[in-house]
Amino acid sequence: MRNSWRTSLRLSRNIICRDLIVRSQIRFILIILAALLLLPNFAAAQFVNSNAAGTMKSTLYQEDTTYYETDTTIRTFSIKRFVRSLAHKDSMTVSNSFFGSMVIPGAGQIYNRDYWKVPVIYGALGGCIGGAVAYNVKWKKNGLSKDKDMRNALIWGAVATYWGQLLDGTACYKSTERPLPGRASIYSALLPGLGQAYNGDYWHIPIYYGGFMISGYCWAFNQKQYKRYRKYYKEWGEGTYEGHLTEENLIWYRDYYRRNRDYSVVATLLIYILNVVDANVFAHFANFDISDDITFNVQPAIIEPIIQDGKFYTSNPMYRANKFGMQMNITF
Repeated sequence: MRNSWRTSLRLSRNIICRDLIVRSQIRFILIILAALLLLPNFAAAQFVNSNAAGTMKSTLYQEDTTYYETDTTIRTFSIKRFVRSLAHKDSMTVSNSFFGSMVIPGAGQIYNRDYWKVPVIYGALGGCIGGAVAYNVKWKKNGLSKDKDMRNALIWGAVATYWGQLLDGTACYKSTERPLPGRASIYSALLPGLGQAYNGDYWHIPIYYGGFMISGYCWAFNQKQYKRYRKYYKEWGEGTYEGHLTEENLIWYRDYYRRNRDYSVVATLLIYILNVVDANVFAHFANFDISDDITFNVQPAIIEPIIQDGKFYTSNPMYRANKFGMQMNITF
């Protein structure tokens, strides 16, 4: 009786711990995905080329110069501006077009003036979703595997249509800037390596896919071993285990492989995020001019007093007059 009570207590404790771990993993994944979705909007302040060859300066600018207007100011997103953009009375960045298409499929096609694509998108989505529902009802009634397979195929067809309209809206976005950092980021978010191909950095692609293959293999291997020892531990609690391992050994192996599986999941997410960041950064630096002209110039200059709001910064008359000094310029 005592052993049965201890076994029940251990099983309850392990179930509670497993639920807490699963909840923490889900919370972590949601945070990573939210950060990834917001990543393309962080490109408002970037480095741009200055007039001097090879030099750079930090300035705020609109990263996506649209086909409809030329604007070098920060344009914040709003529902009103999004609606005006769809009516072609305003412009929006490729990032806002992408996020708008996530909420309203076909919004990117409307902004790009590809109106004929909108009924195609909604026809395909409606057909796939409606067909999946119908075949799901048939499968529940007759239990035939062919109906289940058809349902799954239609579900994947709806997912592919939704994914395709996001990619098409981004690819057809009109801009005079190439490569466009926002477009490169979205490409890599939709299909890892596509942003690197867009930037011309083809040698990056096998590195990321090699990382995905290694982390994916570790993920699958540790998941398989985790299920194996979890099954053994469950059999031990039910009294049907026929192996030679003790309870402590089973718990250790189960937790060990579960922990390694979680590390593999985190590694996969980090590689995916790094792939998006890589596409964005290299797109920004694609047009950076590196010149062999390295010069150092010294010349006289006039130092003017600091004036704020029409008043001098200091009341000392000594510092309120213009001063003569030396100015140094470095070009590299």
